[in-house]
Amino acid sequence: MARQQRGVGRRRRGAVGYGLPTLLAIGLHVLILVLSVISLPQRQPDDPETSSIVQATLVSTETATDQAQRAEEARSRAAERQAEEQAQQQQEEEAREQEEERARQAEEESQAREQAEREAVEEQERAAREEEARRLREAREAAEEEAQRRAEEAERQAQLRQEQEAERQRQQEAAAEAERQRQLEEQRRAEEEARRQQEAEEQRRREEEEARRQQEAEEQRRREEEEARRQQEAEEQRRREEEEARRQQEAEEQRRREEEEARRQQEAEEQRRREEEEARRQREAEEQRRREEEARRAAEAASQGLDRAIEGESDAVANARQAQEAANSFINLVRRAVEQAWVIPPGAGNDMAATVQVQLGPSGELFGATITQSSGDGSFDRSAVQAVEAAAPFSELRQLPAMAQRDFRQFNLRFTPGDVR
Repeated sequence: MARQQRGVGRRRRGAVGYGLPTLLAIGLHVLILVLSVISLPQRQPDDPETSSIVQATLVSTETATDQAQRAEEARSRAAERQAEEQAQQQQEEEAREQEEERARQAEEESQAREQAEREAVEEQERAAREEEARRLREAREAAEEEAQRRAEEAERQAQLRQEQEAERQRQQEAAAEAERQRQLEEQRRAEEEARRQQEAEEQRRREEEEARRQQEAEEQRRREEEEARRQQEAEEQRRREEEEARRQQEAEEQRRREEEEARRQQEAEEQRRREEEEARRQREAEEQRRREEEARRAAEAASQGLDRAIEGESDAVANARQAQEAANSFINLVRRAVEQAWVIPPGAGNDMAATVQVQLGPSGELFGATITQSSGDGSFDRSAVQAVEAAAPFSELRQLPAMAQRDFRQFNLRFTPGDVR
């Protein structure tokens, strides 16, 4: 029983501590809302009627629906604030209950005194709530009456504006009809004037077109005559070019025949020189064999020491002969290779001659080819140098004896249109 009384005492003390301030705060918000609704702009006095076409009247754009909606929104916000305050109050009550539980002993001693205070406060709160509810009802009724009045005023203003708009529309239609008639008349006159101008312009265009056709016909005739003249000149030029090409072709054919004939003569001369060289070598070989036979017969009567001396002499002679034959063979190979690579320039005379100094490396590679005696013709000299460069390297140099290789590391070649020496 004592525990129940203590619980009731805690709840009442919570109400005494925060209930009244909460109600006072809600009442203050409602009072501010009512005063703001009551202090809205009042209806403006009716403007005096005028005879002007356009009349302007200050009309509030706020409708009864808007006012009622604002009142409803205000009530909703007040209810939300009240719910928030109640939730906050609930949280605070829970905290207070915990605090009061700790201070339970002190509260029991002052229970009697607080009971009397609670009763007085509860009576005061009931009176305040009743007064607040009354003020809220009065404020709501006043707001509804004001909203109704504003709605009626807005409807009356809207009807007046509709009548004024209808009158303005009738006047505008009349003015538009008069303007349309005037524009139709002007359009008719403009179309008539445009038709006359168009006919005149059409006549002028026909005359200009006729003059243009005549001018084009004359221009076409001149172009045809010019084209015929150009074609005739082109045909004449083509005939001249064909004749020139035919002459050049005949000259080229003649040059090719002459070059072919010169080449055949050069080949025949080369063949003749090779045959003479071969016959000379055969004669020399035959002479050498004859001398060797004589030396052999003479050596048969000599002593053994003389035989060895004669044999050494014979070996030296044989080695010298082989070196000479190898050198001659190398020179012939170089000359044939250069002749095959030589492209004789057109117009080279048979009396032209150029000497090229050839420098070779140990393996027959070309170190340099320079003109030591010019023919007097730059293209002829260049063709001789290019022939040596194209025929290189001369690897046959390595087949010569060591002494002969040193002798043929540098030599001269003489170029003439019919031969290379």
